[in-house]
Amino acid sequence: MAAQKRITKELGELTNSPPSGVTVSLSDEANLFEWNVTMEGPEGSPFAGGVFSLRLELPPDYPFKPPTVRFTTKVYHPNISNDSPPNSGTMCLGMLKPDQWKPSTKLNSVLEFTRQLLKEPNPDDAVEAKIADLYRQDKVTYEKEAREWTKRYAIGSASKK
Repeated sequence: MAAQKRITKELGELTNSPPSGVTVSLSDEANLFEWNVTMEGPEGSPFAGGVFSLRLELPPDYPFKPPTVRFTTKVYHPNISNDSPPNSGTMCLGMLKPDQWKPSTKLNSVLEFTRQLLKEPNPDDAVEAKIADLYRQDKVTYEKEAREWTKRYAIGSASKK
């Protein structure tokens, strides 16, 4: 019950005052533990102009265990997996790792950090090693490819997969 109370409070806060470029809704009104998130690509990044869909899932023992956040729109990024489902879209974000998660962390912060990760990749904590290598060695080519993927998958319809 404590989890539901906390989730309801955070959902209300995010619905009324979301981080810049982010909207949140429940996947199913009867299920507080699964959220749909829409995120605009940050200005000044190769993802600018794109609209990305994400799935946020909360464990039953939230806030003592971290949520999982997964991009459902394909993204060319060193910290976001482009494997086949069910692992596609999973991301490497330090604050979501079980050993780094703090129950005091709010979902608002999780979404802000997720959007910031689009702008500032962390190639040292990559899930896509080849993309991380390209980012380190040839940022211009990395950004060109990221822009191409953004055009292909995230512009025009946030639901493109």
